[in-house]
Amino acid sequence: MKQSSAAQKIKVVILDIDGVLTDGGISYGQGSAHENKSFYVKDGLGIVMLRRYGIRVGVLTGRSCLANRQRCTELQMDFIKENSNPKLPAFLELLAELEVSPEECLYIGDDLVDWPVMRRVGVSVAVGDAAPELKQRATLTTVAAGGRGAVREAAEWLLKQQGKWEQVLSFYEMS
Repeated sequence: MKQSSAAQKIKVVILDIDGVLTDGGISYGQGSAHENKSFYVKDGLGIVMLRRYGIRVGVLTGRSCLANRQRCTELQMDFIKENSNPKLPAFLELLAELEVSPEECLYIGDDLVDWPVMRRVGVSVAVGDAAPELKQRATLTTVAAGGRGAVREAAEWLLKQQGKWEQVLSFYEMS
């Protein structure tokens, strides 16, 4: 991924869920109330690392389900906005709640419904298997697909851009 001075301003990372934190697949257990999703553990560690080094992280999703809330709670995310369809009004509410400007946000998305938010943030990230139109317009595109390391890749990029990567390595005694 390329260098970005806009990354220095980022205080908040906003994630879509389906197609970003998951591969976009949804399966149902015993009825529609029992939605099952798979989350990639390396993406989870990326979220933990961001939060550890002062960046707030949360989700803005058009859907609502227990699996989403459970994963967000497990990762101690700072916010979850569900049933946000369209996403732009919820994003504007989120800015007010978090007391940040759009330029202080990084958004990771995968499909056309994410673009109204992505076009307003300081850094927009399209996952590797995002809609072609999104990839053409995003600040950056990950190599990894949604639900397969894209969030981790973007987290590492941001931490490196902000000069925090050596701290991450020291925490894990890798330096």
